[in-house]
Amino acid sequence: MKQAARTPRIPFWLRWLIPVVLVVGWVAIAGVGGPTFGRLDEVSSNDHATFLPAGAEATEAREWQQKFQDSGEVPAVVVIESSSTLTPSQLGTAADLKASIEDLRVGSTVVGPVPSQDGKAVQFIVSVAAAEPADAVEELRREVRAGAPDGTQTFVTGPAGLAADLTGAFAGIDGILLLVALAAVFIILLVVYRSLLLPFIVLLTSVFALCAAILLVFGMAKAGWIQLNGQSQGILSILVIGAATDYALLYVARFREALEHTANRTAAAITAWRASFEPILASGATVAIALLCLLFSDLNSNKALGPVAAAGIVCSLFAALTLLPAFAALLGRAAFWPFRPKLQPEDAREPELVTGLEGQRGLWRAAGTLVSRRPRSVWVASVLLLVVASAGVMQLKANGVPQTAVILSASNAVDGQDALARHFDAGSGSPVVIVSSQAAAGEVLEAVKAVDGVGAAYLLAEGSVPITGAPGSPASPAVRDGRVLINATLDFAADSDAAEQAVSAMRNSVTQADPGALVGGVTATALDTNTTAHRDLATIIPVVLAVILVILMLLLRSVLAPVLLVASVVLSYAAAMGVSALVFNHVFGFPGADATVPLFGFVFLVALGVDYNIFLMSRVREESLKHGTRPGTLRGLGVTGGVITSAGVVLAATFAALGVIPIMFLVQLAFIVAFGVLLDTVLVRSLLVPALAYDLGPCIWWPGKLARREPQETTKAAEVAEAGVR
Repeated sequence: MKQAARTPRIPFWLRWLIPVVLVVGWVAIAGVGGPTFGRLDEVSSNDHATFLPAGAEATEAREWQQKFQDSGEVPAVVVIESSSTLTPSQLGTAADLKASIEDLRVGSTVVGPVPSQDGKAVQFIVSVAAAEPADAVEELRREVRAGAPDGTQTFVTGPAGLAADLTGAFAGIDGILLLVALAAVFIILLVVYRSLLLPFIVLLTSVFALCAAILLVFGMAKAGWIQLNGQSQGILSILVIGAATDYALLYVARFREALEHTANRTAAAITAWRASFEPILASGATVAIALLCLLFSDLNSNKALGPVAAAGIVCSLFAALTLLPAFAALLGRAAFWPFRPKLQPEDAREPELVTGLEGQRGLWRAAGTLVSRRPRSVWVASVLLLVVASAGVMQLKANGVPQTAVILSASNAVDGQDALARHFDAGSGSPVVIVSSQAAAGEVLEAVKAVDGVGAAYLLAEGSVPITGAPGSPASPAVRDGRVLINATLDFAADSDAAEQAVSAMRNSVTQADPGALVGGVTATALDTNTTAHRDLATIIPVVLAVILVILMLLLRSVLAPVLLVASVVLSYAAAMGVSALVFNHVFGFPGADATVPLFGFVFLVALGVDYNIFLMSRVREESLKHGTRPGTLRGLGVTGGVITSAGVVLAATFAALGVIPIMFLVQLAFIVAFGVLLDTVLVRSLLVPALAYDLGPCIWWPGKLARREPQETTKAAEVAEAGVR
């Protein structure tokens, strides 16, 4: 057989110099970015303030509250609990513990011990330095355990305790999460490529992209442009590894094709780059811009994640389009060892397509045959299946979860909150904070006390001592810029629905006494977060859809195809949320979901789901220009089937790795995205979209020129496919 013609000689600078420079440049970036990974704690904070609604009443109240706390401290609640009534000896030991706590110098004040009414517990209020609450809380726990009366249990809870345990839940995120994700990706790549070298090359590309992203994010956080927290840090690692690997899979597939047509590795690398540049760029731009739409959110946590994740996608994009082609140009066929692609004879290239199934085998030929024979039945059945799955979304309880349910691992602070509720006023650990004008303080205080569910309310005095009216208490309140602070203890747990209803009633009541009064605290923050999250859904979703539509229209030179693709991905998202709701409620037994879960799930699933449709439809359009829409659809499905399915499995596996972090939000997001990506890969991209495109034929490209270009493929291909050509 006649072999392929020789490729013209490629100059030295293109064969060796540029690839080597690119590899060395990325190695230098990794050399700096790798160590920076361990320094993210310097610019990262898990303080709940980083999650607050930016313009909410609770946030404004917190800013005023900080003016009354000159030391910048947060309260920790020490609880000592016994199964029976504490004896005088045990109470004496507990009283002696106050001096030991004060000697620790973890904060400026220690109040207590305060015994419970049932006599089975005492509590201390200890102010802890806000800068390093985790270290201070751990030291406090050791001291309390050592000095507590015999036969008692000890807990350190309250805002400082919960913050410390939240930080602990994120501990090891840099190592464990990355290790799990990389191990999962490596195993999948070994199965996909059956090569020993190529998985390492792809993983190096992903890791180097992550190092670049770390450098970029660290610089932005250091400059104060973004707020970095453990949540966004974990998502960044997963997103970069998954996205960079997906882009690499697409490039490697085109590189393998090119190696079958040329003996020159540099020419093959350049050919693959040209073929994959547009879909990779469109995919990366779609995801990055969709993530940046989170800047329209009024939640600080969303605002922080947008630019952080977008930076990761941009770095993944550049690594896939620069470092990976450089590796390919240097290694050529050796990258695929021991199953190197063979150079095909010239007469074996580009067979004339009639049905689009020519040259295909196995699963994707079977899928193409099904799509070509019964396209309408396939896409209608797929839509009905997704609609049925979407019905479960009615059971999604995304109105926030109790603070004690956020951490899924063992937590001393969570157990302490339960102990507080057993022996003290349910809301004593997290009082409602009311900021009032000094002139109206008396009226506001009475209005607060009149609200159902308020157990106690008092003005705050200088030195943070409550004015209770008891003998010896200070006579004048603390005043800052004409404002005073009122604390109110609720009869309900701070993270309960009843507490939120009480806060809503309190806001209505106090504003009648003082229109400028503000109600904040833990419960108010949760209430405002839920309200803001639901508002964000209505604001951000249309923006994301509009952005994706514009990018798809530019890429596919069509209006109808992008509209149908976006509709399919939205339906897939609804189905994923419906199934997730059922799993959360009936399998995992979660009490609910964070209010931001639907928004995060939407942004990731829609943006990433469109990714695979971009990979598919860009190839379908390429093939349609040469062979016609219907053969081009089947050809595009066949040649992209393996790579897109592999990409979907990789992305699902990397997001599933988020489940190793014992935070409910991340576990839920991990399941939603992993399941949603697999659903989109297996059903939407493999059956629904190809069947819809085949059924509509050339008009799917309306109003582009391709819709009017119908090179006799409509009737001929349909007739041959209907006849069952093998």
